Amino acid sequence: MLLEVIAETVEDAREAEQGGAGRIELVRDLSRGGLTPPPTLIEAVVRAVSIPVRVMVRETEPFEVVDPDELSRLQTAARGAIDSGAAGLVLGFFRDGAVDVETVRKVLGPLSAAVTFHRALDETERPIEALAAVATEARLDRILTSGGGGDWPARLARLNALREAAPANLTILPGAGLDDGALRDLARDGFTEAHVGRAARVPSGHDGRVRASRVAELVAIARYFG
Repeated sequence: MLLEVIAETVEDAREAEQGGAGRIELVRDLSRGGLTPPPTLIEAVVRAVSIPVRVMVRETEPFEVVDPDELSRLQTAARGAIDSGAAGLVLGFFRDGAVDVETVRKVLGPLSAAVTFHRALDETERPIEALAAVATEARLDRILTSGGGGDWPARLARLNALREAAPANLTILPGAGLDDGALRDLARDGFTEAHVGRAARVPSGHDGRVRASRVAELVAIARYFG
């Protein structure tokens, strides 16, 4: 199982790579769900690590974009992230009860970058239909999802249902509040990737920092049970 780790700083990214992470999701303001980091940070992180770095493109916490100025800022941020060396992007939108793939296309424009569809899918009551909509945009190669609400067994069941329904070119990337036990279950069920934030930090939480020793513990769990 490849472990994607959220980083907010160059140190976070270095520690994640040293601990065995396979990819970085770079954000700012993790306490707000992750927003677009500045270009200088993107450039510094890309120089500091050899594993792929996907950059969050998100200017506000809501998943809905209604302001033309915000759309323009998102377009600028997406181009800037790729120009700064990012291997891919992370973004996702929701409108009128459904995932908003059209806004994804507007933000990306002509960019050919690989993209993770962020957790906007968790906002819909029809995740399988949402999955089909996301699959219509070829640049979207991953869906980051918590599996929805409820306890972990219910979320895990939905994650498995999504994985079974996903086309071969679209990877389900479980994330949001994963702990050691959740990683064990995902590895046992055959998931190929997982996404962690607070679990990779010491102390655990938004105020902690990514530590290589903790990442290594998580990677060991994924490998042992996978």
